[in-house]
Amino acid sequence: MTEKIWEEKGLVVRHNFLELLEHWAIALSGFVLIITGLFQMPLANRYYISSLPGLAWSGDFIISLNVHYAASAIFVAAAFFHVIYHGILGERGMLPQKGDLKTSITVVKSFFGKGEEPPFHKYLPEQRLAYIGMIFIIAMLIISGLVKTYKNIYAPDLSEGIVFLATWVHITFFILFVLAFIGHMAAIILKPNRPMVRAIFTGSVRLDYARHRHPLWVAELEGGRKIPATVEPAVEEISEETVEAETVKTSTEPEMLLQKKADLQEADESEDLYAETQEEDVGGTDKTSD
Repeated sequence: MTEKIWEEKGLVVRHNFLELLEHWAIALSGFVLIITGLFQMPLANRYYISSLPGLAWSGDFIISLNVHYAASAIFVAAAFFHVIYHGILGERGMLPQKGDLKTSITVVKSFFGKGEEPPFHKYLPEQRLAYIGMIFIIAMLIISGLVKTYKNIYAPDLSEGIVFLATWVHITFFILFVLAFIGHMAAIILKPNRPMVRAIFTGSVRLDYARHRHPLWVAELEGGRKIPATVEPAVEEISEETVEAETVKTSTEPEMLLQKKADLQEADESEDLYAETQEEDVGGTDKTSD
């Protein structure tokens, strides 16, 4: 992963090109799987979808099944690539962490003006929870889909019990996948999440947004330097030695003033005594002359 800060552009790179390609491969092939899966029920002929220009093929079960197979090949390959690629890189940022459920509730409340969001790292707690849920859904779809494909291509006489179970698992998790897909798209509509739409297409987000909502991530990218949520005025740190020195200085100032006053008084007295002595000497000299 190539995460970095572009100060001159005011951006933070969140995903590299390979990760974007992987994301869009899963998203687009998943969308095609949803559509072709619905066509096989069959909905295309029932609701006149096949009569629309360019969609005549949607009413043909075999064609829609083959398109479904093609999309599933891309979907499965991208899913396996995701696990292997991020596993080799040792990335754990998307895995759920302790306290994610509680923090997610706090985040949802903040959307309605109740409380504030805590500082986040690269991923939000609800993203991590949704991620592990989506992994489970996709895994069950792939396993049940492979069983159905094996039955259709290689083993038409496969046990009815296995086929029945695989079919219901596939349908159940297909519905969950559709709901998760809708939820994933709906989350982008929320105002706090809208700046992340940019990352879906370009791989980067605005630096000011990242500093505001993902300060822990930005701090890590900047080498561990703490990024304050607000700019505070600089306060000079005063050491204990400085405090003691100032205290001593303050406490000794009155003594110094008193000592200086005493010295001045002593000097004045010395001058008066000297003046008197001089007057006496002059007076004695005058008497001698007489």
